[in-house]
Amino acid sequence: MKNLAILSILMLFVSSTTFAADCQKKTHQVAKAEMDIVDTAVSAGSFNTLVAAVKAAGLVDALKGDGPFTVFAPTDDAFAALPEGTVENLLKPENKDQLVAILTYHVVPAKLGSITVSHEDGAESLNGQRLDFEANAGGVTVEGAKVIKADIAASNGIIHVIDKVILPAEKNIVEVADSAGTFNTLLTAAKEAGLAGALQGDGPFTVFAPTDDAFAKLPAGTVESLLKPESKEKLAAILKYHVVPGRVYSDTAVSAGQAETLEGKSVHIKHEGDAVKVNEAKVVKADINASNGVIHVIDTVILPQ
Repeated sequence: MKNLAILSILMLFVSSTTFAADCQKKTHQVAKAEMDIVDTAVSAGSFNTLVAAVKAAGLVDALKGDGPFTVFAPTDDAFAALPEGTVENLLKPENKDQLVAILTYHVVPAKLGSITVSHEDGAESLNGQRLDFEANAGGVTVEGAKVIKADIAASNGIIHVIDKVILPAEKNIVEVADSAGTFNTLLTAAKEAGLAGALQGDGPFTVFAPTDDAFAKLPAGTVESLLKPESKEKLAAILKYHVVPGRVYSDTAVSAGQAETLEGKSVHIKHEGDAVKVNEAKVVKADINASNGVIHVIDTVILPQ
């Protein structure tokens, strides 16, 4: 009986100790979740460069707001891996706009837990440009940066730690198309129609961009005829039919089913088998970021009715 009593006392002591430890752990977790994203990053001690950048960019108040936000947070080591002098240059007052563009590219205006990130193709950042997610046996990546720690709770969102600084597109739509080398006819047509300057502006725009091969599929002599000065208005109408105001990424476009173009008429967007089609044109590559919009590559020139 004596041994049984001692055993009971010991069991009660262990149980009480475990319960106290659990309570202490939960209290610590709750206290941590009561801090906003900025304070959570500061307390971690491994995001000093990120915090300094947020302050220099004037984003502290925004990231201490209600949110919710999801921050893909590069560590100090991630910033240190950038080319020498990059961080120092970005922190200069004259480069504030560029710094803001980079930092907002790391933030999604929604709360995305690790399960969501691992199952979704991507999400639109505060920058406006889309972030691509990829999950495989090696883990989860965001624009090629590996998530090394996930689901750090904050009162106004969640933090996922990444091992690289991710950079948004800096080239505008015309520059992106030019660098691709497969849109020479489209760019020539945009210049002749007087639209190239507009497509280099602030936008944002969504361009359904026919390749050179797409233009080559038109009846013989069509392109040459459209490029004549007397056909400028007709050419401009055709090109505007390929442009939608705003950033419309593929998932949003398909869900909407249609989008009104700069020409005034709408294009119809749908799934057809495994393909996405804009009117009769097949989307061969989607969601190419540009600084002032997004490009979807199509295999056929679409014509307004």
